[in-house]
Amino acid sequence: MLDHLPEQYTAVIIGGGGIGSALLARLLQDPRAGRIVAVTRHRERLAQDERLDIDRLDIVEADVTSDEGLQTLSEYLQKAPVHLLFNTIGVLHDGQSDQSVAMAPEKRLERLSFEALQHAFHINAATTAMLVSTLADRLTRHPAIIAALSARVGSIGDNELGGWYAYRASKAALNMLMKTASIEFRRRNPQAILLCLHPGTTDTELSRPFQARVPDGKLFTTEFVADRLLEVINQRTPEDSGAFYDWNNTPIEW
Repeated sequence: MLDHLPEQYTAVIIGGGGIGSALLARLLQDPRAGRIVAVTRHRERLAQDERLDIDRLDIVEADVTSDEGLQTLSEYLQKAPVHLLFNTIGVLHDGQSDQSVAMAPEKRLERLSFEALQHAFHINAATTAMLVSTLADRLTRHPAIIAALSARVGSIGDNELGGWYAYRASKAALNMLMKTASIEFRRRNPQAILLCLHPGTTDTELSRPFQARVPDGKLFTTEFVADRLLEVINQRTPEDSGAFYDWNNTPIEW
């Protein structure tokens, strides 16, 4: 698994929610993995996850959507190289934990608000860019994979249904930021692979209000998604850097 990375690679997983914790569980099973760093606002949630051997994890309690949280993570890692950086956090609606901004997928233009738009862009787009910016010097001079959870609805070319303005636009912005960073990394670290990944509809807090409309067989477990995304990543090379793939290893148009 993750053959592009060296033996005893260091992985930094942002977010201890459904997909983030499943990725941590999967990486703990990889004999090639070395240091695994879990970055979360809720250490107790990870401690309660029976899939995780907490003693083998480095846990950083930090809110990386803030400057303070980014500084906490940077100081914790010091100058140690990071080989895998995977951001799994995202926001869609105000039913998610600790969500302080009124949000719901907008079906009409009249439902838009500055507050929801700004919050979606901050969490879904700017946070990944700031993570890469903060850790850029630790993602160079060695093979590295930088991945972020995007969403098919963030594809401009695939948008046939409309609606979901803030979420769609913030994920499209994430895609552009990652694509642009991949171009800079061609110079800074030709061994780096930057990817946007669509996990499919996964049984998490983010999708829960909308699961009743999901066709049979299309609501995935977090374990399935973690396995699929790691397999998709494993098939990529630096020539693929800046691409957008789904869980089924299919490219998605921008």
